[in-house]
Amino acid sequence: MQVVAFALVSIIVFKPKPASVLVTAIVIMPLSIWLGWRAVMHLGKQWRIQAGLYSDHELVRTGPYRVVRHPIYVALLGMLIGTGLVVSWWPLVVLASALFIAGMEIRIHAEDALLTDRFGDAFEKYQATVAAYIPFLH
Repeated sequence: MQVVAFALVSIIVFKPKPASVLVTAIVIMPLSIWLGWRAVMHLGKQWRIQAGLYSDHELVRTGPYRVVRHPIYVALLGMLIGTGLVVSWWPLVVLASALFIAGMEIRIHAEDALLTDRFGDAFEKYQATVAAYIPFLH
């Protein structure tokens, strides 16, 4: 679903963009890249493409993980929106964002289930106090 969402916002629409839209993208993109980079750095060797845990996996609650449980997905969503604002048409950005969030929800539920199985009460406490991807909303 996320790949389809990125494909949608990659449909280039040659229309002038208001300066406010471009400035918004200029703010969102570097922040998203920074967030994704920091999240990967805090995961360290535990980072992987597919949802899964290593035998020595630890529950990371530092850096961006203090604010949201899935900061890499937040970063990817920001990059999707930023890209769409620059090169695409706003209805495609809205559709792609909705599709991306739907796919993200599926992945978050799968990952949270893995973490609950491994870390039990420690993850459930973390889950109760730190939002999945919208800071301060649990």
